[in-house]
Amino acid sequence: MVQSIDRAMLIIDILNSDESKSNWQITELAEKTSLSLGTLHRLLNALIQHGLVVQIPETKHYKLGYKWMELGLRQLDKMDFRLVARPVMERLAHLLEESIYLNIESGIDGIVIDKIDSPLKIRIAENLGIRIPLHIGAPNKTILAYMKEYEIQHVLDQLNLSPDSISILKQQLVEIRQNGYAISQSEKTEDTAAIAAPITGYHNKVLAAISVNVPGFRFTQERVPFLIEEVMKAAEEISKKIGKI
Repeated sequence: MVQSIDRAMLIIDILNSDESKSNWQITELAEKTSLSLGTLHRLLNALIQHGLVVQIPETKHYKLGYKWMELGLRQLDKMDFRLVARPVMERLAHLLEESIYLNIESGIDGIVIDKIDSPLKIRIAENLGIRIPLHIGAPNKTILAYMKEYEIQHVLDQLNLSPDSISILKQQLVEIRQNGYAISQSEKTEDTAAIAAPITGYHNKVLAAISVNVPGFRFTQERVPFLIEEVMKAAEEISKKIGKI
């Protein structure tokens, strides 16, 4: 039993060993692990049953499964990620009187993992756990913009976008990195707008994005600079606190 666990973890470590390589052939795994193909098939099938590994139907290659994301989200709670962000989000919502959201990346999507609703009657309302493609909305574009180049390309390869749309998106990502924030208007919901900034952890890796979401009629030219400033300040404050966890 212990030997099987050790071998399974060896496979997991290899699948997670190279950030530029998203999937592996079984012959590559055999070379790396020095295990027979029969043993590898048995272990991989067991890992697949538990959602820890998935096999890509088209290529028969293997990659880490989405179970790790689920486990990671649970650990996110345990490391007080949202608890660190929440007080800052609450102050920001009170100051701006708008809805504040916290997004993280999940594959080619962004997921809302926390929110503070605006105290006003007319407000933006999104459900926790909602998945939105990474090329839609300020918080998701912020996360995408700060990924490594090969990660960005991997996402773009999976999105059903025209060459012109990809070209426009790439230019937007460059501007987001230059400015340190993103703005979107009516991308997911008509007559709404959002401003987002990145939250970083160790080694300046972007962990999430915080955003303010505003009805169109309150998204005025006079107000936008103030919203940008406060969202960026909130993102910086959360980033500093996460670095102390």
